[in-house]
Amino acid sequence: MWISAGDHDLAENIVHLVLAKIPGGPEGVKGISLFIVPKYQVDHEGRVGESNDVALAGLNHKMGYRGTTNCMLNFGENDACRGYLVGVVHHGLGYMFHMMNEARIGVGLGATMMGYAGYLASLDYAKQRPQGRPVDAKDPASPPVPIIAHADVRRMLLAQKSYVEGALSLCLYCARLLDEAQQTEDADTKKRNLLLLDLLTPIAKAWPSEFCLEANKLGIQVLGGYGYTRDYPLERLYRDNRLNPIHEGTNGIQSLDLLGRKVMAEKGLAFRLMMERIGDAIGEAKAHPVLEEQVAAMQGAVDLLSRVTVKLVTAAHEGKTEAFLANSHEYLLLMGHVVMAWMWLRQATVAAAKITDAVGDDRSFFAGKLMAARYFFIHELPKTGPQAALLASLDTTVLDMPNEGF
Repeated sequence: MWISAGDHDLAENIVHLVLAKIPGGPEGVKGISLFIVPKYQVDHEGRVGESNDVALAGLNHKMGYRGTTNCMLNFGENDACRGYLVGVVHHGLGYMFHMMNEARIGVGLGATMMGYAGYLASLDYAKQRPQGRPVDAKDPASPPVPIIAHADVRRMLLAQKSYVEGALSLCLYCARLLDEAQQTEDADTKKRNLLLLDLLTPIAKAWPSEFCLEANKLGIQVLGGYGYTRDYPLERLYRDNRLNPIHEGTNGIQSLDLLGRKVMAEKGLAFRLMMERIGDAIGEAKAHPVLEEQVAAMQGAVDLLSRVTVKLVTAAHEGKTEAFLANSHEYLLLMGHVVMAWMWLRQATVAAAKITDAVGDDRSFFAGKLMAARYFFIHELPKTGPQAALLASLDTTVLDMPNEGF
């Protein structure tokens, strides 16, 4: 079920990776193996032959993503389906996660691109659509101004910019970690990069799919009624992007993975590595007086995240597992915002260094980066305060609610 591009006429063959159990294997997930299963059988010369008993059982009619078929498939209904073992027997789940972690970063990047496309479309509209006058304009005969002049429209555009350009920075940072891990010959550097990448992967998947979707919503709002029509791409981008909080593991699953596994991996080494990198970014930003407030806010956010993480991990070690994980989604949002502030501080540091000598479009570009960073630190990062307080309280309201009460 839910196989994207699981059946189509665009290729000579379709090759599936399928998790299945071999009879007699261990119970539970330890008995799962991974197989290559082509739609059509292939001989030793690579020639495509007869059907491999892979049948399309139905199409899922989606809210968005309509350019891709999403399928339910049946394997071996006629007992004639052949699969080829990948790797070692009963190790399929580990192989699948290796594949899925890459796909999760891809989901985050896809969500970012949809959010970015919506931002650019709404920005273009806001520059061209005349409506209303400045709040201090007294002359009713004065011409209307483009809606980008109005404060609330500017708020929505700045929010979008802070979400999509911050998310893009995170996705590119993850790509860099992987590139460096693959290119280095130093085993310790490779290990540290891959550990940090593992920690950031749930955030790189979930944060863009939450907040770049929010950017699409704001883009629709900028256009007003037109944003809700098919005359403009905003409504399609929103529908397409709405899949990404679900795609490749829901964001709730990502939060459990982040707090329950990644934060405590290698006795917290990945978390400490991230804190070291953020500390390096703070040190570089201190060279620019214009970033003094952001540096202070970043340090405060790091300290807050550290305290909350220690409190939660202590609860886990004390056996309070349900309370430890009850509000994991809040932890994902908290850590995601801290990571995004880190990404914006890195961008702002470059912009602060370059803007003095920049002219024309380059100067506008760096000024835009500095203002978007300022917006994120002033309007978004303070949200981590209430999130941290909730997490530190080990609140169990969501667990205490009786089923009948819903």
